[in-house]
Amino acid sequence: MAKVFRSPARHGYAVEVSPFIPNRVACAASQYYGIAGCGTLLVLDETETGVALVRSWEWSDGLFDVAWSEANEHVLVAGGGDGSLQLWDTNNHSAPLRVAKEHTQEVYAVDWSQTRGENLIVSGSWDQTAKVWDPALSRSLTTLRGHEGVIYSTIWSPHIPGCFASASGDGTLRVWDVKSAVCRLAIPAHKAEILSCDWCKYDQNIVVTGSVDCTVCVWDLRNIRQPVNQMLGHAYAIRRVKVRISKPLFMSNICVCVFRFWDLSRNQPLLDTVEHHSEFVCGLDFNLHIPNQVVDCSWDETVKIYTPACLSAATHSTTP
Repeated sequence: MAKVFRSPARHGYAVEVSPFIPNRVACAASQYYGIAGCGTLLVLDETETGVALVRSWEWSDGLFDVAWSEANEHVLVAGGGDGSLQLWDTNNHSAPLRVAKEHTQEVYAVDWSQTRGENLIVSGSWDQTAKVWDPALSRSLTTLRGHEGVIYSTIWSPHIPGCFASASGDGTLRVWDVKSAVCRLAIPAHKAEILSCDWCKYDQNIVVTGSVDCTVCVWDLRNIRQPVNQMLGHAYAIRRVKVRISKPLFMSNICVCVFRFWDLSRNQPLLDTVEHHSEFVCGLDFNLHIPNQVVDCSWDETVKIYTPACLSAATHSTTP
């Protein structure tokens, strides 16, 4: 049974579970579906009886993505429709700690690096650039250009320092080397816009993409001539893909109101289809602390925390 938090007149774009606090979730949401109006950043705690609001902040433009600091349990960064990144602190009730505004269009993606000894933020924007920042959000450290369409997703490699992947409306998946400020790989991954990408957490060579063409592709960066796996069956664009940290590989992707959970180690990889929203589902995260728990947010003004039956069943079936 899902626990539900309702955010009236705020349409969810992204959720992320805290890397420090097992029951804490951040959600970036926008008014009027992100087309106009302001944004709200929500910090929520799962309780025994439901989901409680810990803190919320208003922003003057829509908010499209959020990422927790990997070094400070109180700090998080959000990306806004006004081209800004804002650094927020859950101990500060009023204003952001810092605002950086170098992008000239919407910031649609933010991510905080997870590799040891590195503490960096990457942002991806509709201005077709990605920028790398230090955690204080002072002036950006580097700006990376190469995409010929808007950037929808920027994700740090969990394995390789100074390396991130980006997905764009130009149909390419790109892998970047921050130190050299160059694009190492440009993969024509789909013949349509790519809305999301994610790294596999236990194999540094595997990246997953989701596209407007209604397919999910799994790429091995050592051989990019064709995907190692392609998942069909969606009727709508894939808004978000997420790879769970486990073996065998479980993957979830989202389109209109629908989740599909896939286990790529199986001959028939589709585990389950979940339909529990009435609008676009835009945000998804797996809880690293609580096995099999999933958090999502939707344009139907809700954040839901739950454990899909297919994940717990699959886990049991793979246990010796």
